Amino acid sequence: MADLHYLTAAEMSRALARREISAVELAEAHLERIAEIDPGLGAYLAATPDAARAQAAEADRRIARGEAEPLTGAPMQLKDNLSTKGVPTTCASRMLEGYVPPYDATAAVRLAQAGAVLLGKGNMDEFAMGSSSETSAFKVVRNPWDASRAPGGSSGGPAAAVAAGLAAYALGSDTGGSIRQPAALCGVVGLKPTYGLVSRYGLIAFASSLDQIGPLARSVEDAALALNAIAGHDPLDSTSIPSPTPDYTAGIAGGVRGLRIGVVPEYLGEGIAPAVAESVKAAVGVLESLGASVEEVSLPASRAALAVYYVIAPSECSANLARYDGVKYGYSDQSADGMWAALDATRRNGFGPEVRRRILMGAYALSAGYYDAYYKKAQQARTLIRREFQEAFRRVDVLALPTAPTTAFEIGGIADPVVMHANDVCTIPANIAGIPGISVPCGFADGLPVGLQLLGPHLSEAALLRAAYAYEQASEWRDRHPIL
Repeated sequence: MADLHYLTAAEMSRALARREISAVELAEAHLERIAEIDPGLGAYLAATPDAARAQAAEADRRIARGEAEPLTGAPMQLKDNLSTKGVPTTCASRMLEGYVPPYDATAAVRLAQAGAVLLGKGNMDEFAMGSSSETSAFKVVRNPWDASRAPGGSSGGPAAAVAAGLAAYALGSDTGGSIRQPAALCGVVGLKPTYGLVSRYGLIAFASSLDQIGPLARSVEDAALALNAIAGHDPLDSTSIPSPTPDYTAGIAGGVRGLRIGVVPEYLGEGIAPAVAESVKAAVGVLESLGASVEEVSLPASRAALAVYYVIAPSECSANLARYDGVKYGYSDQSADGMWAALDATRRNGFGPEVRRRILMGAYALSAGYYDAYYKKAQQARTLIRREFQEAFRRVDVLALPTAPTTAFEIGGIADPVVMHANDVCTIPANIAGIPGISVPCGFADGLPVGLQLLGPHLSEAALLRAAYAYEQASEWRDRHPIL
């Protein structure tokens, strides 16, 4: 069977069930491709060939016993901020270099229970802080469509791995767009679930009220299969939603006839590349031709989400990253004289510039005399943004807008951190509101992928997946792969 590495997870499952291929053969094909391709791509921080082979052999036994699940035997990657027992988990930071967790993240456990085969840990922006995967302390990730360009971030490794055929699918984390934005820039599907739908237990925290785990995949169906495996209540996560979850693949092919789609004008004008806006408008036109109704829905308050995010997220990160003091685990600078000097040196040398920048921003926003002026006001604005989305979803079922304002930009091409932060302008509002969003490929501009983003109300993943699937099946973009 040719091009095993570009089969979707669903196609792999069907081929495994028909005994056309074995899980061990799939794993070996991917491990060989990682060894061949990844040195020039940087999508992996650590490969796990021994574990992959053992899990693949067990998957074959499960299939032979008739106990296979849809993801059994499909090789995948986990972003390196998801804890994996016995496997280094660094968050792409010197601060956690050499750290090996004593436990697995709940999402990793659930995938293992489904028979998934772990190929390794995905490269990322340090502590998930970035939009380009350039802030990794170990190596830059390159975009498979053009190695001179960034894959987006912070889940750039997972997005690049899926696009390049180095994993059938991957799990990333999305705090301000870190699944959807790299999915758009790498031409794959990326889903950020409703906050609390997927357990955050074992996800190394960046901003606890915003972080959410979700899949990156080559097809909408694969994203639904992955969500089926990882969604659901977890008593180990106090923010986990205590309600049953549906089968997200059921009804996925139901079409969009009668679906009400809102087009958001604020995200199709200033600041959005014209070619991106045109691709998104054309994609909405396809959905309309399939039976959806389309109307304009304005979200003026959501434009403040970027500013709100860069108060709330750094504030939460400054608290979450206070634990890295060089005492209990992780990097420790032993050259300084005295405890306080060692603590200062550890944090100054263990964290990269972008992480230090955000810690300082957050500490400032939370400091006495500034808390009311910044953090409190940001939380009040967050409430207004949530209410604006609630009002919008009384009129429409789904909102359509670009995933990223531009296509993939050149590595090293954005020196100004404020400009870099603006790359998440289209994705951050969903995190502020806690609602789900999906990015699906919707075209190319100058040879680089463009993503259509669909947003829905809380727990509307089934509707988003159905709409994304309808568009995907009506377009040609799912069949395109980068030439490596």
